[in-house]
Amino acid sequence: MTKPDTPPRSRDPLLLAAGVLAVVSAGLLAAHVSFGGDTFRNCAYLGPSTRMYVTAWAAPGCSVVALMLACLRDPRRFGGARVAVVCVVALLLFLQLFALYWVYAPDPAGGAGCSGLA
Repeated sequence: MTKPDTPPRSRDPLLLAAGVLAVVSAGLLAAHVSFGGDTFRNCAYLGPSTRMYVTAWAAPGCSVVALMLACLRDPRRFGGARVAVVCVVALLLFLQLFALYWVYAPDPAGGAGCSGLA
């Protein structure tokens, strides 16, 4: 008994790269959120740390590249996993742009440390 010849499933390397970049982008967003405690020390506002700036800029950069890679192929073959990747990356990009805005926002405590506005 021999198996019928079935063509191998082709995997799109660009879609795979877009998926990997989406995961990296989500990891950078999670890292940025975890670095949120860097802004205050002993009730003194220090401002965002360098690692907050780096993750705030790198995450949307990865998302934009992932979107470009996901949309490079023939638009007639735009379905299934490609749509899922584009939807997830678009949501991530929205959250990352909000996080990037937050890095450059003014001091939320109003300059008075942990007590809030004076």
